[in-house]
Amino acid sequence: MIDDILAQGDAQMAKALVALENAFNRIRTGRANPNLLDPVKINYYGAPTPLSQVANIMVEDGRTLAISPWESNLVPEIEKAILKSDLGLNPNTSGGTIRISMPMLTEETRKDFIKQARAEAEKARVSVRNGRRDANSEVKELLKEKMISEDEARSAEDLVQKLTDKFVAKVDDMLANKEADLLKV
Repeated sequence: MIDDILAQGDAQMAKALVALENAFNRIRTGRANPNLLDPVKINYYGAPTPLSQVANIMVEDGRTLAISPWESNLVPEIEKAILKSDLGLNPNTSGGTIRISMPMLTEETRKDFIKQARAEAEKARVSVRNGRRDANSEVKELLKEKMISEDEARSAEDLVQKLTDKFVAKVDDMLANKEADLLKV
């Protein structure tokens, strides 16, 4: 029973890390990253479709993304979608390929992105703590129904706290890596 509760808590906390990683991928650093274009949706035959499903997105060099649409009539649609997104990117088209050069980050934008990264990390910490709360409430429910002893409940809560501490440390490590990445010139 307690093992099941710990497994559920672990899964819930792991989801918070995955969500944090996805959020960090959307925060632009000075380098080109195809995940940066994940939020961009293209009007493809009347349906909003993710850019990655209608084109190949490649890193040409450290600062340039190249987008090769599978259908040439999508080029203007892709340009329009990238300009409309709030990513601050300007596409350049040559033939059937769209190139996006990553602008250098100013000190001000670096600070803004670090604030954004810290906010995302705090959301992840809250999510991890919610996993702890859920697991502890299940342990208390088992104790209330006399399915486990008080000693077992206390040791289970200690295990849940250790699990929480482990995931919060991972969130802090991810944030430190992202901040270092953003501060790199």
